[in-house]
Amino acid sequence: MTTLGIDPQPLTLTASDGYALSAQRYPAQGQPRGRLVVAGATGVAQRFYRRFAQYAAAQGYTTLTLDYRGIGQSRPASLRGFRMNYLDWARLDLAAAVDAALRPALTHTAPTPTADDGTPLFMVGHSYGGHAFGLLPQHHRVAGFYTFATGAGWHGWMPPLERVRVLALWRVLGPLLTRWKGYLPWSLLGMGEDLPLDVYRQWRDWCRHPRYFFDVPALAGEMSERFASVRTPILAANALDDLWAPPASRDAFMAGYSQAAWQALDIDPQASGLGPIGHMGYFRPAAQPLWRAVLDWFEQLPPTELATRTSATRTGTRHAHA
Repeated sequence: MTTLGIDPQPLTLTASDGYALSAQRYPAQGQPRGRLVVAGATGVAQRFYRRFAQYAAAQGYTTLTLDYRGIGQSRPASLRGFRMNYLDWARLDLAAAVDAALRPALTHTAPTPTADDGTPLFMVGHSYGGHAFGLLPQHHRVAGFYTFATGAGWHGWMPPLERVRVLALWRVLGPLLTRWKGYLPWSLLGMGEDLPLDVYRQWRDWCRHPRYFFDVPALAGEMSERFASVRTPILAANALDDLWAPPASRDAFMAGYSQAAWQALDIDPQASGLGPIGHMGYFRPAAQPLWRAVLDWFEQLPPTELATRTSATRTGTRHAHA
């Protein structure tokens, strides 16, 4: 039994290319308020989001988490020789989770972004999750997207000491470790799940640019077009002590959602009394006030906006979290 009395239901999702993915569904308690998919960060297994998923389910949100291919319980027997595209996590894996959350009444012609029981579908992202949303083939089916710690990944947005550490990872440690193992043994560095070689290489290459893959010549046109098609309301929240994704890094990346009504939220850990947050603290138990704010934001979205998806403009409004 989980600490909140909500047992997750194990699921196996099948991506459109046939890859099997491990997922967990946390059923809503009481009156259903919505459905929720958690889009996790790079190298972070779904178990990290368990407490948040339990919290959301206890508030009436059926919540789905997943392990992307190559990660956690979706990892093959060996990562050596395992090939994939970093974008697969969004275009294939997260897309399968959205389909599962909407099933069985998934119809691409439906005017309202609702699930089979008539409740709206929302998404919460963490870091890479904020990148993944713009790549989803069914982003129009999501009524609201709230993302934490999303940024462009460029070392130039980071504080000087962190900049040095990240460059050492990309230029020294990463090449040595991947030559040795055939993948990035992220766990040896205490930084999360081991990463497939292709994920490491693409991530490293995109992080060389101030606006991530929007600045990569081979991808810039496709990425700009895809992200400009998003009309879903978005809130992007970043802690002031997040060394990997400070607000400037967020703003550089989120500009790609050029036609979405997105808002920026700066979280001051000291003023909020939450204590240190960094890049990972958004989903730790002490961050529960942030979780309540997420659900409150979903619930205040105007019903007309959920139903009609009228044209939106980027607001980019920044608020200090109190």
